Amino acid sequence: MVFKRRDRRPILQVLGEFFYPRGGWTRAARYVQHRLRRLPGSPETIARGVWCGVFTTFTPFYGLHFVVAAVLARILNGNLLAALLATFFGNPLTYVPIGVVSLKTGHFLLGTEFEEGEHKTLGSKFADAGGDLWHNFFAMFTDKVADWHGLRIFYDEVFYPYLIGGIIPGILAATIAYYLSVPVIRAYQKSRSARIQKKIMKVRAAAAEHVARTQEEQAQNGPPKS
Repeated sequence: MVFKRRDRRPILQVLGEFFYPRGGWTRAARYVQHRLRRLPGSPETIARGVWCGVFTTFTPFYGLHFVVAAVLARILNGNLLAALLATFFGNPLTYVPIGVVSLKTGHFLLGTEFEEGEHKTLGSKFADAGGDLWHNFFAMFTDKVADWHGLRIFYDEVFYPYLIGGIIPGILAATIAYYLSVPVIRAYQKSRSARIQKKIMKVRAAAAEHVARTQEEQAQNGPPKS
């Protein structure tokens, strides 16, 4: 199958490279930057894709960031691949500060507070929500009663504040990324176009020189004998 790995990586290696990719995050960031600069399209179109990808990382739709970025890129007429690549702005090194900023901003805008006590930590709220989903899934096939208490707390105190609070910092970060990307991509495209044009001129000059040399040799040798 095309693009399929010949050697399947163990699940532990996959998880390990998710948190720390082979070569480190610096190399991964350079790879994404390199791919972004080589994308076809105008600098503005590519930068709009970058905007969509960066903004998406400030949303609480973990696991669906590719989908959200693709939808936003479609709406804003941004480059789709640029949007998908830019979602790597959100990674295990940045998710914690992004989450903290979004949650604090959301609770501030909503006039609420994140209640964190002995049994109400952020981790426990995630665990309670996951437990409710697991319990309610089996409740559909058994006589157990569905319980939405943990999910309701998670939505009220985590998901909804995160959703609201991520809008402002997401727009700020995405806009900064946009205005940084446009001149960089434009400069790279001009430089790359100049290099390609230089190669074309060199090939044409070599071809013209070859033709001139051939004509000169034919003139020296005289007309071909019949």
